Amino acid sequence: MLKEECRLYWNAWPLDRLLILFVGAAFILIGIQVTMFHYRQNFHHKSMWTPVVSAPVFAASALVLSAYNAGWLRGLFGIFMVVGVVNGLIGVYLHARGVRVRVGGWAIRNFLIGPPVVLPFLFTAISGLGIIALYWR
Repeated sequence: MLKEECRLYWNAWPLDRLLILFVGAAFILIGIQVTMFHYRQNFHHKSMWTPVVSAPVFAASALVLSAYNAGWLRGLFGIFMVVGVVNGLIGVYLHARGVRVRVGGWAIRNFLIGPPVVLPFLFTAISGLGIIALYWR
């Protein structure tokens, strides 16, 4: 009987709720990684604080939304995810510019030792997944 109850419990979680839970967990991990990278650079640009502060807020809103489905919380989460997409795209630009200004410009070694250009794309993608999950029907 217990096995049957567990199976029914997981069947009750729709895909959008699982994706929002995944987005929350992903923002926790991305927030840790972004904090370590930007701390390593001593936060020399004020914009480095944006993903460090916003990732835990995004994660908390996603985790709370996966547990409690309120209309106002869905709206707030949607706004946060749009802000996350914009922040990620700005981060792609800033990281690409950071690679470009290094000695040698667009050399492959600058992509290896410079700012990680792919990480802001991940921030954008996870935010986009949050938007998709929010409007999934």
